[in-house]
Amino acid sequence: MMKNETKICIYSAFLITLVVNSAKLLALKSGGIIARYWTFDIWEYSFQFLYNMLFCLLLFRLNLTQNRFFSVYRQNRQWIKFYVFNFLLISAALVLGSIIHSVLFGTVHPPRTIVRGYFIRFLLSTVMVAVMIRLILLIREGKRKDILNEQLHTAYVKAQLTVLQEQLNPHFFFNTLSSISAIIREDPERAQAYIMHLSKVFRYTLMHSGNDIVTLETELQHLSSYTELIAMRLENAFILKNSVAPDLLHKYILHLSLQPLVENAVKHNTATASNPLIINIFNEGDLLVIQNNLQPANVTDSTGMGLANLNERFRLQASREIEIHRTENYFTVKLPLL
Repeated sequence: MMKNETKICIYSAFLITLVVNSAKLLALKSGGIIARYWTFDIWEYSFQFLYNMLFCLLLFRLNLTQNRFFSVYRQNRQWIKFYVFNFLLISAALVLGSIIHSVLFGTVHPPRTIVRGYFIRFLLSTVMVAVMIRLILLIREGKRKDILNEQLHTAYVKAQLTVLQEQLNPHFFFNTLSSISAIIREDPERAQAYIMHLSKVFRYTLMHSGNDIVTLETELQHLSSYTELIAMRLENAFILKNSVAPDLLHKYILHLSLQPLVENAVKHNTATASNPLIINIFNEGDLLVIQNNLQPANVTDSTGMGLANLNERFRLQASREIEIHRTENYFTVKLPLL
């Protein structure tokens, strides 16, 4: 348990114990109803208070310590074992407390009265401890989600920065400006279309709603603008084939998850009119497959961070990792659809 959780458990155990043992304090008032049936003994009360509080603390520890004790059964959803062991603990604590109490203070009250008193107090204590455990687990789950969201945000920002770095590096701009210059001389209207697609690529990267999940249709529309830029630059040396089933277009995928894969394919492979770079996008069940033929180019500045970052985003967001396969002829990446 974390430090704050330990404090909560101690304070809760003290408060629960105080509540379930408060009735006996009424025996202090002479002439009262409780005083007629119960004689207040400070030592007896102190023993019951301490024993009850230790019982509550033990329940907290066994049920909240992660990956140990009863928590293992709860985490693995082994509910029968979880409840049986808790029941045995409560029963053992009740019997042991009654026996010790009878040995120390047995002359004061009949055994049945002692057992009945422990049963009532431990039943109330167990119910209140269970409520507090549930609250602590909810707080723990909330913190876990906050941490997960922070990790997702960090990974998403890294992905955006990586894409922007690729788009803003001198090599990209050199190719972009060279392509625009050549197209303007040959076909001004086509150059205008090139600039329009370029603006769409930057707009999609920079002006997003902040949600890092988009429909597959939206992501593919963006990818079409990016691949238009590549096609205008490489002409017949680049081919993109999209055969994704139409009924999957409403599925969700991480924002900016396809463009980096196409970038990698273009960056790490040679492409000529006689041996074009061919990228196929299709689906296998709930997996989106991006596959390109292998024509390795001599690339010296590759770090592999793009794929690692993409895998981390899917691991955090979908609890699934991407699949990467490399054969002699093909490089394949499979992304889970959400």
